[in-house]
Amino acid sequence: MTSQGGLVRLLGSAEFARAYTVAVLTAVFSAFTIERAAAPVTLATVIAALCALGACILWVRREELSLLRIAPSSLLAFLAWALVSLVWTTDKSDTAFGWMALFGFAFLAITVGHIRDTLQTVRALGDSLRILLLLSLGLEILSGVLLDMPFTFLSIQGDLAVGGPVQGIFGSRNMLGFVTVIALITFVVEWRSQSLTARIAIPSIALGALLAFLSSSPTVLVLAAAVGVVAVALAIVRHTPAERRTVVQWVLGVLVAMALTAAFALRHAIIALLDAGSDFSIRATLWNTILDFVALKPIEGWGWFGPWARGEYPFTYINFLLDDHHQSALNAYFDVLLQLGTAGLVLFLLLGGVATVRSWLVASVRRSVVYAWTPLMLVTLAVDSMFESFTLAGAGWFMLVLCALRAGQSRSWRESIDAAHTGTIPTLRSSGP
Repeated sequence: MTSQGGLVRLLGSAEFARAYTVAVLTAVFSAFTIERAAAPVTLATVIAALCALGACILWVRREELSLLRIAPSSLLAFLAWALVSLVWTTDKSDTAFGWMALFGFAFLAITVGHIRDTLQTVRALGDSLRILLLLSLGLEILSGVLLDMPFTFLSIQGDLAVGGPVQGIFGSRNMLGFVTVIALITFVVEWRSQSLTARIAIPSIALGALLAFLSSSPTVLVLAAAVGVVAVALAIVRHTPAERRTVVQWVLGVLVAMALTAAFALRHAIIALLDAGSDFSIRATLWNTILDFVALKPIEGWGWFGPWARGEYPFTYINFLLDDHHQSALNAYFDVLLQLGTAGLVLFLLLGGVATVRSWLVASVRRSVVYAWTPLMLVTLAVDSMFESFTLAGAGWFMLVLCALRAGQSRSWRESIDAAHTGTIPTLRSSGP
């Protein structure tokens, strides 16, 4: 009984929760390297083991949890629809494995979201990404400068000596660019929230910026611009007196709509400015082909697979028609539309959209800068989803679920139900952290 009690205390301790969170974040963001250095089975084993450990932690902490608030309803609906697609999918085994991967990363995000608060999550993510970015830079130096040979098993091309592009341990330059933007947001929030000294924060930001530049990813510029605009808008709202805040929110909403309209009208000039014409042309051709297949199953889609499975219809046929070897739709929204139809796309948009609105409203009234992390991260995920499908698997999906859960913990209809049972009134003060 004594050893059992000690194990329970260990699983319920804050120190173990921090160690578990860092382990999860490191495993999630280094999933590509684990899979390539070992095997897909090794990655699946690591994720399954972390899920089992997370289930034990949640069980030990069950008195702290509310069943109503364990996960956003939009997330549960999306997962349920992906599981239901087993009925009509072209390959039931691949869909089952794809859904288990989707659920596994989501479960890890739910566990982390319940055992750590926002600031603790930001600090853990910052620690993990500092290690992974340093490892990426070290491997790029080793491959491109010291040995002058590519590390093909990690998809590192060894082009650092000629200025890039570099891939780090993340598999592609676009994924590296995506991770560096996440890292830069996290490092800045750590610094501004005074949880990190300038002695560590400034080199961390410099490291992230250097790898973002060396990635030569055109999406980095778009993501940086989007995050910058949103950060300025959020700062304006946060410093606006409460009585005028609603008006400012509506004005910003109109300006965003106008900016999106102008960006669409000037899309060709913007693409030329980013020197991404050929890249966008490839994507446009792919999306048009995908729409032809969507028209055959517009409501339910072809079944959930996640990353495109080799040898499965319609993915192989799409690649055959395009004489290419795409592993995704290069757009999360088109990917969901192809695999889960319009019903799945609506659920996916609800998951991200509701979370963004909730987190924005919280960040606009909370004084601590750490509350800005969630909406900035969700904007990053939403914008990147227009160019890649990272948000549907691995680290991107994990971050989406984590941010959706974090947003729902502060503003949710479940809060009122819990308040009715406990007799407390949930409040959202504009002062205090």
